[in-house]
Amino acid sequence: MTFESLKEIILATVNCGEEKVAPDAKLVPDVCADSLDTVELAMALEDKTGVNVPDDLMATFRTLNDLLAYLNEQGA
Repeated sequence: MTFESLKEIILATVNCGEEKVAPDAKLVPDVCADSLDTVELAMALEDKTGVNVPDDLMATFRTLNDLLAYLNEQGA
């Protein structure tokens, strides 16, 4: 998965400005405002990639690069 693909999913799922979606952006609070946003993002990622991202794991990702690395490790 490329960062651009991840960015498209984020922008379609989470209510944040495009300028906030950068590789080094923090998942919370830069991109996702709260835990509900992270749950919605996890569900959208699973729908689009087939990769399950458990809620407790989502909480461990510091940046979007961390999330992207996980998705790629899982074959997204």
